[in-house]
Amino acid sequence: MATVRTAVFPIAGFGTRFLPATKAMPKVLLPVVDRPLIQYAVDEANAAGIESLVFVTGRDHSAVEDYFDVSYELERELVEKGKTDLAAMLEEMRPRPGQIAFVRQMEPLGLGHAVWCARNLIGNEPFAVLLADELIIGDDLPLSAMIDVHAVHGGNVVLVDDVDPSRTDRYGIIRPTHEHDGVIHVDDVVEKPSPADAPSNLAIIGRYILDPSVMDALSSTKPGAGGEIQLTDAIRQSISTMPLHAVRSGARRFDCGSPTGFLEATAHVAMQNPELAPTMRSIAREIVDTPDE
Repeated sequence: MATVRTAVFPIAGFGTRFLPATKAMPKVLLPVVDRPLIQYAVDEANAAGIESLVFVTGRDHSAVEDYFDVSYELERELVEKGKTDLAAMLEEMRPRPGQIAFVRQMEPLGLGHAVWCARNLIGNEPFAVLLADELIIGDDLPLSAMIDVHAVHGGNVVLVDDVDPSRTDRYGIIRPTHEHDGVIHVDDVVEKPSPADAPSNLAIIGRYILDPSVMDALSSTKPGAGGEIQLTDAIRQSISTMPLHAVRSGARRFDCGSPTGFLEATAHVAMQNPELAPTMRSIAREIVDTPDE
């Protein structure tokens, strides 16, 4: 089985739920405490042994390229002021030369289209897809486990989590057949079904290991839910010839595509920081003790 060496990060969205902040800044650069969303996703990929990072960007996303580049003036100033620990941190976080590539999604035609735009950089190897606004925090991040499942079963592998049955119309929902040793066998997947039509409440939550043949399926996939080319629909087309398995997330997940989820993630990450946790508790007590006006 071919090794998963490349990860694709579709980041071309406008982030309209975070306007006006995202008018000047891509959503994936919004910071959760001390680092942007995209850094968490890249750290997750690196921890899983991913070698190449492909970012699918949109207009006005050049700030992402700048973020991953060398900042000579800043780093020189940090060294000159004796803040060598911060300079070293920036150097350690910076991708290696040649590790990253950027490709433009020229039209906002959906997640499936964004992944398809990276086809010439993927070649004929399996690859990962990470959605940065699905922030996953914990000691046991799931991407490595997904890669292990792919090494055994091949095909496509998705990460799933239980969602409120009334909210299935916001996700791709799988239909599981059985589960063995933590691996869920799937025989169907539906993009954003109504609660009445959902085959389960197990939702795909922004992590995929995909066979390169999904690019062929995306080439012929018609617009689906929301009038967009959906990655879920291409995966569904492939089920008859390509096995689909799912892994449950054992880590804490935050939907940072919404302001509520973003605030929850920020509070959680801050509470995990020994330097910030006492202040966060004090702020929380003050808010709770303040009477409603």
